[in-house]
Amino acid sequence: MRRELRGARILLTGASSGIGRCLAEQMAQAGARLVLAARSAEALHKLAQSLTAHGAEAVAVPGDVTNEADRQHMLSAAVERFGGLDVLLNNAGVGSWCHFAESSEESLRRIMEVNFFAPAELIRLAIPVLRNGRSPAIVNVASMCGRRGIPAWSEYSASKFALCGLTEALRGEMVRFGIDVLLILPGVTQSGFWQHLLRNSGRYPLNISKGMPPEKVAAGIVRALRKNRTETILGWDARWVLRINRFLPRLVDALLARQVRRLYATA
Repeated sequence: MRRELRGARILLTGASSGIGRCLAEQMAQAGARLVLAARSAEALHKLAQSLTAHGAEAVAVPGDVTNEADRQHMLSAAVERFGGLDVLLNNAGVGSWCHFAESSEESLRRIMEVNFFAPAELIRLAIPVLRNGRSPAIVNVASMCGRRGIPAWSEYSASKFALCGLTEALRGEMVRFGIDVLLILPGVTQSGFWQHLLRNSGRYPLNISKGMPPEKVAAGIVRALRKNRTETILGWDARWVLRINRFLPRLVDALLARQVRRLYATA
């Protein structure tokens, strides 16, 4: 199957910056009609205006995905502006680079709200609309941390594991509605994500400068949507870690533990 994006009605969360902004630009170039959602109203409106000026159909719907009324507003905008929805792309997310012992319940709950409960409830809300769409699909942007927990990303990993589990379960359930369910697992990416961390005190090293540019991640997501790929791993680091973890999980455990012991040797 090859999904045609020209004319496709797409609701994209986390659209104002980083991967989301690049996704909006690339899907607009492909001829998709976009409902752009994010909390940053000013940046979102500027993006929508820029895309519209270049001939795209795009509407900005500022809102918080963790808010029930805002989620309803996002979906209603797709129905009112474009007459329905073909693709729900859950891209919004938040992280915390902090070891679990130094974090808090408040941080964990916020991460779970944004990364798991919000996309889950947006999916639930969108199903009746998507089932009437053209080649309908749900695309969940998770992380390689959703397949392999990483030190200092314990809370983030938990939220993404939950999203991966939901995605797999829904893949079977959505068959009766004709809705495809796709999962994206990016590795480290150079994006604004790192400037909005809830906490930034982890010692485990992350070489962000060697991460993928957001344009490359967005291109991979667009390609996966077009080709209807069930699960897509993006980035050499994600492919390397997940491949080794698949066959030698105890080795990965040992390597990660050794690194943490070294980092905390003087603590």
